[in-house]
Amino acid sequence: MNNLNFQDLKDKVCVITGGSGVIGFAIVRALISVGLKVAVITRNKIKTADKLSEFNNSENIIAIDGDVVDKSSLIKAKEEINRKLGEINILINCAGGNFPKATTEIEYLDKDNKDDKTKSFLGLELESIQNVFNLNYLGTIIPTQVFSEDMVKNNFGVILNISSISSFRPLTKVSAYSAAKAAINNFTKWLSVHFAGLNIRVNAIAPGFILAEQNKYLLIDKDTGKPTKRGEKIIAATPFKRFVDPEEIQGAVLFLISDLSKAITGVVLQVDGGFNAYSGV
Repeated sequence: MNNLNFQDLKDKVCVITGGSGVIGFAIVRALISVGLKVAVITRNKIKTADKLSEFNNSENIIAIDGDVVDKSSLIKAKEEINRKLGEINILINCAGGNFPKATTEIEYLDKDNKDDKTKSFLGLELESIQNVFNLNYLGTIIPTQVFSEDMVKNNFGVILNISSISSFRPLTKVSAYSAAKAAINNFTKWLSVHFAGLNIRVNAIAPGFILAEQNKYLLIDKDTGKPTKRGEKIIAATPFKRFVDPEEIQGAVLFLISDLSKAITGVVLQVDGGFNAYSGV
């Protein structure tokens, strides 16, 4: 390889779901920095377009209406992307998240609390568990079905799924979220084999603990600005002794979607400060 840079990405068309979130927007900044044409799929086009104004109304980035669990909306989005930017070369599935009613209030059942079902796994709402799987798992599968069509036609492309460190070691309280992200890891590996003959690579990134709107005040005390008990446990179990910054995902993303990794497919790259490697002793 003669040029160890990201020049091969310039002017390629990349679709990203969840691009207005903390992780997703950090990825968007990285994509624009290397000259990609970017379409951000969003359920709130006005709000997302306002965020994208940071890029001085560049013609290389657009916000497109679409819902990752509504295939018909994504088909319309693809038509608009093809018309405005061209055929799709890269897909980043970043949409995801958890729901409070799919989260247990307590970490462990014991003899003293087992009778209060509302706080444990026994009281989780099945509808909320289903919503977590729909958003994370189907919200990866459906966009992949739609936006990979150009890649299949052209025998070339890259798909990158955003998983979570909880996919390897399930976290207390968030059983549905951890299981859904584990399903994404499995799907990533399965699809990498299925698409290998078409020169379409499929990989994933499993970020560690990043402070986002969804989890910020579970990990940081709103009044003191210091880690909560859960946050302290996470930091203690992370060899770097800190949370991961969203910008620290950027290099991994650009590496996995560029020709620098063109022999890599079916991997889940951990960007977690060593969390998953640490046994606690």
